[in-house]
Amino acid sequence: MTITITAFERSPDGGKGLARDTRVRWALEEVGQPYDVRLVSFRAMKEPAHLALHPFGQIPTYEEGDLVLFETGSIVFHIAERHVGLLPNDINARARAITWMFAALSTVEPPILELGSARIQEGDKPWTKERLPLIQDRVRAPLGKLSHRLGDDEWLDGAFSAGDLMMVSVLLRLRSSGMLDEYPNLATYVARGEARPAYKRAFAAQLAINSKPPTG
Repeated sequence: MTITITAFERSPDGGKGLARDTRVRWALEEVGQPYDVRLVSFRAMKEPAHLALHPFGQIPTYEEGDLVLFETGSIVFHIAERHVGLLPNDINARARAITWMFAALSTVEPPILELGSARIQEGDKPWTKERLPLIQDRVRAPLGKLSHRLGDDEWLDGAFSAGDLMMVSVLLRLRSSGMLDEYPNLATYVARGEARPAYKRAFAAQLAINSKPPTG
């Protein structure tokens, strides 16, 4: 059965790999599964046809036969469970990899998203100047612990896993802020993820869509 995912017709990041479909593309590339992409506009995302796939009107979605999934973490977890390459065979190592997926999305990403909103969407608000340092401290709190836990290791728990895929994807959002550079081992960790051939293919595919001149 053909796998079909949805992605922005024109990504807000201009193809920098920050849109969440990149995470799904990366996972599919890691496990060697071909897939089709259906591009959707912001208007189409709010229409009934897309809302039937994603009740919150976002991307990506995942379709395979009768199965329809939404939420990036759920999709990547499904891919990792269904195909070899993103979860260890050892039952305990497998559980730890899944735990790192949850940690990336539940602990590390929320303050990073808050920082992005404060810098980009609320940058002209009068309260932002005072609020920004507080948000940056909330970002640093889990980053310091993550940096300590990673140490000099290549990946979070032995071999590369879906936990690393999700964590690197989350940390990439920090690059434009300069905060990632405060933790050299995390910056190197992210660069190591970006150097993976599967990531390069996923990034190139997303960039190619956004490099096309707009239609209409």
